[in-house]
Amino acid sequence: MQDSNPGDQEPSVDAPGAGDDAADSAFAAAEDALTGLRDEIAVLVEDARTYAEAEVAFQKTRAAVAGRTAGRAAALLVLALVFLHIALIALAVGAVIALAPLVSIWGAIAIVVGVLLAVVAALVLTARKDAAILAALFASVKGDSA
Repeated sequence: MQDSNPGDQEPSVDAPGAGDDAADSAFAAAEDALTGLRDEIAVLVEDARTYAEAEVAFQKTRAAVAGRTAGRAAALLVLALVFLHIALIALAVGAVIALAPLVSIWGAIAIVVGVLLAVVAALVLTARKDAAILAALFASVKGDSA
């Protein structure tokens, strides 16, 4: 006699095609996921392109505004320097006129020109010191590979 135990039975084999439905649904789900991923990537690429175009447009606008503003600032600075020059000429003439009664007219001219030349010399010497500092900052150091 053979003992038949319910746990010893062989597993039943599904009907043909039953595993194909599960594989097909898994394949369809994977394909849907890939299609969704492709769509998301396409949207991301389009958003990146839109952002890049907007950034380029912004930078162009900013450069145009900066150019106009820099041009206006340069023109105003030149105008300010012209007026400063006129004011210094008026000061020099006024100093000559004020000094003329104290010393002769030639003495007044000599004093005013001498003071102006001394100021120019002091400014040039200060500028030379600054230029020497700049030259030292950008001079290559021995042993520097750059």
